[in-house]
Amino acid sequence: MRRIGYVFPLLMLLLACNSEESLENAITPTVQDAEQFIARIEEDSPAFREYVTRAFWVQSNFMTEDTNVLAARAGAEATMKAVSNALDAAAFNQLELDPASRRKLEMIKLGITLPAPNNEADVGELSSIISTLNSSYAMGKDPQGRSLGELEDIFRTSRNPDELLEAWQGWRTISPSMKVPYARMVDIANKGAQELGYSDVGYMWQAHYDMPTEAFRTEVDRLWSQLKPLYEALHCHVRGRLNEQYGDDIVSRDGAIPAHLLGNMWAQTWGSIYDLVAPQDIPLTYDLTDRLAIKGYDAEKMVKAGEQFFTSLGFDPLPETFWQRSLLKKPRDREVQCHDTAWNIDGKDDVRVLMCIKPTAEYFETVHHELGHVYYERAFQNQSYLHRSYANDGFDEAIGDVIALSITPDYLKEIGLIEEVPGPDGDVGLLLKRALDGVAFLPFGLLVDQWRWQVFNGELTPETYNEGWWNLREKYQGVQAPVSRPPEAFDPGAKYHIPSNTPYMRYFLARILQFQFHRAACEIAGNKGPLHRCTVYGNKEVGARFNALLEMGASKPWPDALEAFTGMREMDASAVLEYFAPLKEWLDQENKGRTCGW
Repeated sequence: MRRIGYVFPLLMLLLACNSEESLENAITPTVQDAEQFIARIEEDSPAFREYVTRAFWVQSNFMTEDTNVLAARAGAEATMKAVSNALDAAAFNQLELDPASRRKLEMIKLGITLPAPNNEADVGELSSIISTLNSSYAMGKDPQGRSLGELEDIFRTSRNPDELLEAWQGWRTISPSMKVPYARMVDIANKGAQELGYSDVGYMWQAHYDMPTEAFRTEVDRLWSQLKPLYEALHCHVRGRLNEQYGDDIVSRDGAIPAHLLGNMWAQTWGSIYDLVAPQDIPLTYDLTDRLAIKGYDAEKMVKAGEQFFTSLGFDPLPETFWQRSLLKKPRDREVQCHDTAWNIDGKDDVRVLMCIKPTAEYFETVHHELGHVYYERAFQNQSYLHRSYANDGFDEAIGDVIALSITPDYLKEIGLIEEVPGPDGDVGLLLKRALDGVAFLPFGLLVDQWRWQVFNGELTPETYNEGWWNLREKYQGVQAPVSRPPEAFDPGAKYHIPSNTPYMRYFLARILQFQFHRAACEIAGNKGPLHRCTVYGNKEVGARFNALLEMGASKPWPDALEAFTGMREMDASAVLEYFAPLKEWLDQENKGRTCGW
C-alpha cells in the first residue's frame, strides 16, 4: 500500500485558546475588535497546540488505556477551545475587513475537522469516541491474531484467492464494533457544524477550498472526467489479465473486479500485482526493492536518502532532534499507531516522523512523501500562526509526491542504486508500475469523501453505510466485495482514514497537483525529454522556486500559490495524461478485443 498520511485530524482543531469573553454576545463588534481577537488567537495558540500535539504523540507511540484517556482529555480541551473560537469568529461575519483578516477568521471557523456543540458533555463524548475509534483501528487484529502489517504482507505476495479472501475478511472483523459510535459521532459533529452555520460536516469540509461548495463539487467532477479514460483503460487491462490468472468463475470478463485480488487490503493501489499484469514482451529493467536489499538499505538509510534529495535542491538538513525523536521501525515491545505520519511538535524545528519502514520500493517513495510534509512545515514556520498551514490540503499531500516523481532511473543511478540507466524500451513497464499505484488510486481518492458527504448529509444511514460504500466502490472503481457482506458489516471502518476522520479529498487533489508541479519543475529545469524521464534532483533553481511556494504557507488563496509555481490558476489533469501518454497508447493496443467498462 502506498501509505499516505499526516497527523491525526483532531490536531486540526488546535487553532486557539478560548477568548476571554464570548464575542458572539457583543452587541456591535468592530473592526478593531476583530483585529484584537485575531491577534489574541495568534499569540496564545502555539503553546497550547504544542501541549496537545505532545499528548497525541505519546499516545501514538505508546498505545494503552492510559494514553488513550490522556489523549482524549487533551482532545476535549482542544475541541472546546476551537469550537468557542469558531463561534466567536462568526460574530464578525458581517464586518467589512481587509482580505487577510477575513481569511484568518475563515480559517478559525473552518479549522475544526469535527466540530462539537459548545457544551462540555458533547465535547467530552466526541473526544472519547474519536480516541476509541483510533485505538480500535491501531490495535486491531484478525480472528487469528494477525496485525494489519502481517495481513498486508499476504496481499503483496499471495496469488491464492482463498488465502487472500480469508485475509480480506479477517481484517474487516475489526470494524463492525465501530458502526454505532461512528454514527453517534456523526450526530454530534453535525450539531457542531450547524452551530457554526453549516448544514453538515461534509458541507463544512467542502468549504475549505477558497470557492463555493457547489463550485468545488463541479471542479472535482471536471478533474475526474479528464482522468476517467486513462483509469478505464488500466482497469480493462488489469481485469483481462486477472481473468486469465483466476478464470471466469472468480473474475468476470466485463464486470467489477473482486476487491481481494488487487494486491492491497483496500484495492486502492495495485502495484503488488505487477507480475500478473506486466507487459509480456517488455521486461522491467530493474526491481527497486531488490536493489535496496542488495545495497543494504535499512530504515535509517532510506530516510537519509530522502533527506539527501531535499538537500540537493538547497534545503537545510534535518535537525539532529529529528533523528533522536522519530520512530522509523515498528518496536517489538509495545503497540504503536503504525500508519506513517509526519509531525511538527512545536510549530518550528521539532519535526519528526512516525513510520514502520520496510526496505521496499513502496516505502522508498513513502519516505520522500513524509519528508515533503516535514519540509513544508519547516518552510512556512516564520509565517504568522494562522498562516502556518498549506495553501490547501491537496498541496500538503502533493509536495512529497512530486519529489517521488523524480525517482527516475537517472536519479537512482546518481545515488548508486542502479549501475546503468536503462533505455526507453523498458519505460512502459516502469509507467505501468507507477500507474498501478497512482492512476489506480484516483477513483478511490475521490469516493471516500463522497461516501462521507452522504453520511453527514443523512443520505446514508447506519443501516445503509455499507451498502452505500460498495455502491460507490463499484461506480467509480469498478471494484466489488468478493463475497456478500453481512448486515452488521462496517467495511469503511477498516480503512484508517474513516475511524481517524482524516478528510480524503486531499489525496485525490494531490495526485493531480503532483503532476502539475512536476511538469512545472521540469520546465524550470529545462527538461527536453519526456515528462516521465525527468528528475529535478540536484537542481538548485527548482529548489529555490519550490521553497518560495512552501514559504507562502496559507498566506494566499491556493490559486495564487499555484500560479506562482506553475503559471496556472486552476488544477489541471493534463499533466497526468502527458506523463502516462506512452502507457495509454500501449493499453489501448492491449485492450483491443476486450470489453471495457463495467
